[in-house]
Amino acid sequence: MLNKETITNAGRRHDFVLLFDVADGNPNGDPDAGNLPRLDPETMQGLVTDVCLKRKIRDYVDVTHGDDGRHKIYVQSKGIALSTLHKRAYDDLGIKSTGTKQKRDDVNKVRDWMCDNFFDIRLFGAVMTVDPNCGQVRGPVQLTFARSIDPIIPLDLSITRVAITRAADAEVVEGEAGDMSGKTTEMGRKAIVPYGLYMGYGFFSPHFAKQTGADSTDLELLWQALQNMWDLDRSASRGMMACRGLYVFSHENGLGNAPAHTLFNRVKPELKDGIEAPRQFTDYEVTVNDADLPQGVTLTKLVG
Repeated sequence: MLNKETITNAGRRHDFVLLFDVADGNPNGDPDAGNLPRLDPETMQGLVTDVCLKRKIRDYVDVTHGDDGRHKIYVQSKGIALSTLHKRAYDDLGIKSTGTKQKRDDVNKVRDWMCDNFFDIRLFGAVMTVDPNCGQVRGPVQLTFARSIDPIIPLDLSITRVAITRAADAEVVEGEAGDMSGKTTEMGRKAIVPYGLYMGYGFFSPHFAKQTGADSTDLELLWQALQNMWDLDRSASRGMMACRGLYVFSHENGLGNAPAHTLFNRVKPELKDGIEAPRQFTDYEVTVNDADLPQGVTLTKLVG
């Protein structure tokens, strides 16, 4: 049963488990490895960074609520210089920037302005010391890397493309026998994971939420983003990605009633018997132990 009042209560601690999968796509390329899917080299488990997940959340919020005064996005994917946003805060408050000698009271004021106006600063925090200085914020929402349940074997595929990179290669040249030649195709590469089911963890701290001003509306939007952001982030390189589970453990107070890791252990995706190479979500069985929860802890299954 969905208890919206519980999971959007910014005065409570929330720990959550996120399950998502990818089929025939690259969920998070590694630029240090030719953009191949990220891997743990010892276990061959796939990895998706917290930064990658936050980018999807930011993009979802920007598309759905970007025009809302309190839900603008600070870290844009459009290459907007952060210093211009800092200057906007100073101008709006009528404070003159003095660089490294900025008064602490002024920095506190512009930091609060940034929190009030930008969703991702309120939730994820930010280091905003780029001149003009807007201080630092530690956000109440923290995410871990997501890791695939089982090892993955990335495929590096060759593709043929007709988009010629250099103009010189496309020039038509007349040969000795009068024949005309010019480059019409090039070879390219495409890296994919045939299938991977990933699990990551997240935490919401009401202590830091009080400092940034994160509220129930922000929490509700976070849960919406984690469920729906996959459909706004389609790309030929990412294949088919989808949210397969979102489980929120809510505590009755801000400090919490149980260690997060003991709650996370209650969610167990396991490969079904007889399946050696998983290629779809139904190759797994996800068991969730919701019996005998610690006193003061409730479990809300948003997906799964």
